[in-house]
Amino acid sequence: MRLTIYQDARVFSDLQSEWNDLLHRSTSNRIFSTWEWQSTWWEAYHPGDLWVTAFRNDDNQLIGIAPWFIGHHQEQRQVVHSIGCVEVSDYLDLIIDTHHIESVLAALVDHLKDQSSLFDSINLCNIVEDSPTKTCLPHFLEQAGFTVTCSQQEVCPTIQLPANWEDYVAGLNKKYRHELRRKLRRAEGAVEQIDWYIVGEEHDLDEELDRFLKLMAASHPEKAGFLEDPQNTDFFRTVTPILFERGWLQLSFLTVDGTAAAAYLNFDYNNHILVYNSGLLPGEYGHLSPGIVLLGQNIRHAIESRREVFDFLRGDESYKYQMGGQDTRLFMLEAYWGDQS
Repeated sequence: MRLTIYQDARVFSDLQSEWNDLLHRSTSNRIFSTWEWQSTWWEAYHPGDLWVTAFRNDDNQLIGIAPWFIGHHQEQRQVVHSIGCVEVSDYLDLIIDTHHIESVLAALVDHLKDQSSLFDSINLCNIVEDSPTKTCLPHFLEQAGFTVTCSQQEVCPTIQLPANWEDYVAGLNKKYRHELRRKLRRAEGAVEQIDWYIVGEEHDLDEELDRFLKLMAASHPEKAGFLEDPQNTDFFRTVTPILFERGWLQLSFLTVDGTAAAAYLNFDYNNHILVYNSGLLPGEYGHLSPGIVLLGQNIRHAIESRREVFDFLRGDESYKYQMGGQDTRLFMLEAYWGDQS
């Protein structure tokens, strides 16, 4: 096995043609690990020094990527993180061909042991509970002399989508089933003209994204504060057209008498719909429940489009469970060389 260590952004040009092909052969095929997301995130934030390791077999085929960087923390501590960690990416992982998991993990741990003077600790976030990074990597690290902890970090409520809308609604808790039906009926019978749409080629994406960001900022002070950081808005404005071009963006709006009242910025990737962010005009159209009505339409559309999973991503907000979400757990792996107890 041959290892190549990249310490600058050249990694993204060198591996561009192979990155997503490897991702499709891995257990971590999620939008946040695509070349598009990872390279755009690094360009927007670059919060440390790149430290990406690529693994190739004897046939020179790319079989693994450890997409990492070394962040510089207080007291001059050097910590290994995943590219994308932690705020704007919901799932992150190593990218390893499913036929080479153990050999790549073993080579990676040997590499970490050899280079342990470069970092004080390893901190890998947003790992799904059935990932080899959670189930196998700790064992390899401990065998090599690392101290490892793996703790639950957050949850991502998800819905395994049924074959039709009626089955979905029937599967909800009785109280929430009644509430959803009532809100949808009220919207259908409203005096106001209520419409919804998904942004397509016929729309101006820049205008639609401006509309979304205004709704997002209006919906909550924390979201407004997030968007006041120019790095965050630059990232949004850069990654959105890239994902739209790939067919991975699902930006939807609900309008009341022509005014955008609610919006969802979702991703459509690998047969999953992922609810990344939302916007809402608070108070003005509360009697019409525009956020829930639009969310219901998004779920119905996902079912009709034969998607398998509707993923609410990180956070345990109550509405996710009311709409049928079931928890998927995310973990954080932390490790350091030797016994520092």
